[in-house]
Amino acid sequence: MYKKNAWNKYNENELKSLFDFCDDYKDFISECKTERECVTYTINLIEKLGYKNITSFKDIKPGDKLYAINKNKNIAIFNIGKKPIVDGINILGAHIDSPRIDIKQNPLYESDGFALLDGHYYGGIIKYQWVTIRLAIHGVVCKKDGSTVNVVIGENPNDPVFVITDLLPHLGSEKLNKTGAKVVEGEDLDITVGSIGLKDIEKESVKNNILKILNEKYNISDEDFISAEFEIVPEGKARDLGFDKSMILGYGHDDRVCAYTSLRAIIDSSDCCKTVCAYLVDKEEIGSVGATGAHSLWFQNTLAELINLQNKNYNDLLLRRTLSNSFMLSSDVSAGYDPLYKSVFEKNNACFLGSGLTFNKYTGARGKSGCNDAMPEFMAKIRKIMDDNKVNYQTAELGKVDAGGGGTIAYIMGNQNMNVIDAGVPVLSMHAPQEVVSKADVYEAYLGYMAFIKEA
Repeated sequence: MYKKNAWNKYNENELKSLFDFCDDYKDFISECKTERECVTYTINLIEKLGYKNITSFKDIKPGDKLYAINKNKNIAIFNIGKKPIVDGINILGAHIDSPRIDIKQNPLYESDGFALLDGHYYGGIIKYQWVTIRLAIHGVVCKKDGSTVNVVIGENPNDPVFVITDLLPHLGSEKLNKTGAKVVEGEDLDITVGSIGLKDIEKESVKNNILKILNEKYNISDEDFISAEFEIVPEGKARDLGFDKSMILGYGHDDRVCAYTSLRAIIDSSDCCKTVCAYLVDKEEIGSVGATGAHSLWFQNTLAELINLQNKNYNDLLLRRTLSNSFMLSSDVSAGYDPLYKSVFEKNNACFLGSGLTFNKYTGARGKSGCNDAMPEFMAKIRKIMDDNKVNYQTAELGKVDAGGGGTIAYIMGNQNMNVIDAGVPVLSMHAPQEVVSKADVYEAYLGYMAFIKEA
C-alpha cells in the first residue's frame, strides 16, 4: 500500500467509518485548543471507558487500563499487556501544543483610547498571518488562594472576539517594502480588547473598564495576570474543506491530529501482547524543554512507577532495559506537498494529501542536523506491519535539502536507545492559524497506529 491514493480503496461502509471518525476528530480539535484542554478532554473520555489514575493502583496486571498526568499538560495512557513491561512497550508519542500568541506577565495597557494585551508569540509562526483574524482567549488564572479560574472567551456566539489590527494598504507603502519576516514585528502582536472608558476617570479609563469587566465576569484582577496563562488562538470550529468535504480546515492540526489518532488507537485496542501507550506531551514547538516537555524525566519516572507496580523489586536497570526494548512512533505531522509552492519540495521524497500515513526516516536540517535517523531494520519492521494490515503509507523528508528543516520529539526518545521513527499526517499551511489535512490521511494514521501497537 506504499505511495498510493487511499481514496480509491474504500467501500461504502469504510467511507462511512472514515467520515464518522473525522467528525469526532473535528469536535476534538474545535474544543481542545490548549494543552490543558486536551488533557481535560482525554481524562473525561477515558475515565468513562474504565481507565483509572495510576495513583489508585497498588499493583498492575494484564488488561489494566490506567493513565498518568503531569502538571495538567502531559498525559500518558496505558493498556497493560500480557508480557512484562521490561520486555518493552509500544509507544505513540504526539505533542499537544501548537503555535499561538501568548500574553506577557504584565499585558494590559491603554494607548490612545484603546485597551490592548501585550502579546508574545509561541513557536514558529509567520507573524503576518495572525493579523486581522478573529481570535479567542483560552487559559487559566491561578489565584493566590489556590483556586483556578478557567477562561474561554470568543468561542460562544454571544462572546466578543479579539483581533490584532493591521495597517491599511493606502498608508502601507513603506511597510510593504519590508521583508516577510519584518512586515509584522513581534512587538506588534498586541491584541485589541476594548475602547470604552469609565466615566469620571481621566487616566487609563479604558484599561480600568476592562479590568472592571474582568473582575465582574471572571473574578480576575490586574495582578492576577502574573499567575495567568492566556493563549490567544483563532476562534471557531474546524470545518470541512472542499466541495467533496475531503479535507479539514482548522487550527492546531500540528500536532493534535496525531494526538487524537494516537489516543483513539490506544482506547480502541485491546488484548495487546505488549503494554501500549499514548504519550501526549507539551512544549514541542519550542524545543521540548521544561517540566512538561519531552526532555523532562516525567515519562521515565512514570515508567519506573509502572515497573514497580508490576515488579516490586524495582531497580534502575529494569527501567533502562524497558526503554531499550521499546518501540515508538513519534506521531508528528509532515509537510504535505503543495502545488502552489512546488519549488521547495523534491517530488520523489514528498508526501501527498490523500496517500496515507507518512513516515519520516529523518527530519532535521543542514545535513540532518538535530534529527533522529531511524534504523533500516526498524523501517523494515514497520513496512511489514503496514502492508500486512493494508494501511496506506508513504515516506517523505521535510522539503528539499537546505530549503529549511525542523524536528520532533523522536530524537529525544531515541536518546534512550529506543527504536523511533516519525509517523504522522501530511499538513498544508503548517503553523498557520488555519491548517489543512486530508480525512483519508487522518483515518489511515489511526489504522496505522493501531496496527503498530498491536504488532510491533
